[in-house]
Amino acid sequence: MPISESDRIELIKKQYGLFENSAVQICSWTKRTLQEGKVCYKEKFYGIHTHKCMQFSPTPLWCTNACIYCWRPVELMNPSDFKERAKPQELIEGLIEERRKLLSGFGGREGMDLDLWKDSLIPDHFAISLSGEPTIYRKLPELITLLKEDYQARSIFLVSNGTFPEMIEKLARVDALPSQLYISAVASNEELYKEIVKPKQIDAWKRFNKSLQLLKTLSTRTVVRFTLIKGFNDKNITELAELFEKTQSDFIEVKAYMHIGYSRKRLDKSNMPLHTEVKEFTNLIIKFLPSYELVDEHKPSRILLLKNKNTNKPQSMFSV
Repeated sequence: MPISESDRIELIKKQYGLFENSAVQICSWTKRTLQEGKVCYKEKFYGIHTHKCMQFSPTPLWCTNACIYCWRPVELMNPSDFKERAKPQELIEGLIEERRKLLSGFGGREGMDLDLWKDSLIPDHFAISLSGEPTIYRKLPELITLLKEDYQARSIFLVSNGTFPEMIEKLARVDALPSQLYISAVASNEELYKEIVKPKQIDAWKRFNKSLQLLKTLSTRTVVRFTLIKGFNDKNITELAELFEKTQSDFIEVKAYMHIGYSRKRLDKSNMPLHTEVKEFTNLIIKFLPSYELVDEHKPSRILLLKNKNTNKPQSMFSV
């Protein structure tokens, strides 16, 4: 099913660039880099280029979950089966052009570093994480391979809710893993998982755990991203630590829920923890994570980074 006209209008109002069934958006941190010279936590932690980041999704309105904390439009998510309309080559070309259009107005702003702006028009970091669940896209292996081979991607981050472990297995099998694979986590047990993510699959909890189990087997960099929602998942510390420890992922990100976008319809501002509260939680849970150590933080994003002591993968993906 294509994106409906009413949904297209709504997404364009939210400053999405659309191509067929796919979407791209300029991250607020990309804008801040161009205007203020400040970089996002992904650059601070891993060395990606904030100004050259292309945040996009091949499935912006298709997801297997309806997470209460998601600031993307789960209210607009199409329940129908996803159908690919564009080939990977067409999709990438179309979205790069849409991204260029979204950035075009920045070149004329007062005080803009024109060289930085011109450089930003050619992305070298691709974040497949914008909205929806990207592992629904059956041509994801071809898409990632194309980014690596034809677009000289410096880095590719794939963020998944873990409900399609078979796609993760396929990416590994055909040598199409991204530079860094994220699995989003918010709960340590099935009851809380269902309350927060509101899965549409009967066996979602089983599928999610299968994806977590795969992390320690993959050759690429792996991250468990935990979103802390005050009053929801800030308890059950030891149970949550056990879940994290079993993954043996290279990194764990502990990040605050942010009271922005569509999530304001489902949660209260009081559910958004301060950075100090995220840090307190992290310092508590790390006592039960013998394989991990705290290595970095980014206060503006209210996020802390834990690294597996046993991994041979450095924090920064690139030599300075």
